[in-house]
Amino acid sequence: MSSTEHVPPFTSAEPAKVPFASAAAASGAPHVEVPVAYDAILLAGFGGPEGQDDVIPFLRNVTRGRGIPDERLEEVAHHYRHFGGVSPINDQNRALKAAIEDEFTRRGIALPVYWGNRNWGPYLEDAVKDAAAAGHTTLLGIATSAYSSFSSCRQYREDFARVLEETGLGDVVTIDKVRQFFDHPGFVAPFSAGVRDAIVGFLDDGVAPDQIRVLFSTHSVPIDDAKRSGPRDVDWGDGGAYAAQHRAVAEVIMSDVVAERPDAASVTWDLVYQSRSGPPSQPWLEPDVVEVIETLPDAGVRALAIVPLGFVSDHMEVLWDLDTEALEAAEEAGLRAVRTPTPGVDPAYVSGLVDLVVERLEGTPVTERPHRTELGPWFDVCRPGCCENVRAGFKPAAAGVAP
Repeated sequence: MSSTEHVPPFTSAEPAKVPFASAAAASGAPHVEVPVAYDAILLAGFGGPEGQDDVIPFLRNVTRGRGIPDERLEEVAHHYRHFGGVSPINDQNRALKAAIEDEFTRRGIALPVYWGNRNWGPYLEDAVKDAAAAGHTTLLGIATSAYSSFSSCRQYREDFARVLEETGLGDVVTIDKVRQFFDHPGFVAPFSAGVRDAIVGFLDDGVAPDQIRVLFSTHSVPIDDAKRSGPRDVDWGDGGAYAAQHRAVAEVIMSDVVAERPDAASVTWDLVYQSRSGPPSQPWLEPDVVEVIETLPDAGVRALAIVPLGFVSDHMEVLWDLDTEALEAAEEAGLRAVRTPTPGVDPAYVSGLVDLVVERLEGTPVTERPHRTELGPWFDVCRPGCCENVRAGFKPAAAGVAP
């Protein structure tokens, strides 16, 4: 099913109450097309350990409520221990925060940026309390995740709501959220450049186009969760909105490459998944990136570009699952392979995030919002039932229509 068959009927939604929202977003309209006087930005990250002693406590936070014993957590901990117990994600978010602040200064935007994590310090709770103490109570959130699913969108919104309830600031502070930016030009551009450079390098070294494969990799999620990603009133096909968004962006990236190098038109690509967890009995999105790599030599592939399409920076899932396991699998298969960059603090990406903030400050009409796929521009206020967690059900969530 092509991306054009998935265009969401955003305009058909009936207004409904949105918890913890600004007055402009509280009605539940899909897009907020009036200016909102936000007084601060809340940069929301996943968080990561910054030393060996942090690893197990961090993983307990990530898996809270699931009753996973420490011995099982240690099976994942070795990924972090391999890198000294330090995840690069906090330093990456420090760099992103500084880059956003620099871009604000360049554009004359006088908004402070507060940074908080879901699973490790600095925590969202402290960021929101610091903002409120400074008199900043109308917050606009930027989650460091581009796509729609429970773990990449709704869980951030639930944590916004949880923090406001637990701190007692729910009657004082509001938190809206910028739209999912999977197809914003600023997010797509760094990926297009990386894929182009990889393919051009192969072609210029004499590799035939039909011997090149591009694997667009993203975090696997449980199939039942994937089916519930995005609005409920749209048939997204296999993998829900989560997979549809990735496929649509991959198509755009490959079109960008062919526009510059027509001889790349016969290069083929696949959407693959990585980093699955959970019991073997629970179905998750497939195919696995390593398992696909192992099949490529028999398909006549000589050169491989691995694209971390689901990730905004080079955090642990990229360093371990792609730079370690996937590249080792490619070497064992006799394939020439490169892993293309994540957006990180690429100027196009940083500028794009600030563009998303400006959209909400100015109330930019939907028809004027940039997007690279026919799925966008995505909505500002998540729809009812969007991205349900099948195991835990619905919890209060900011920046979306209940439940």
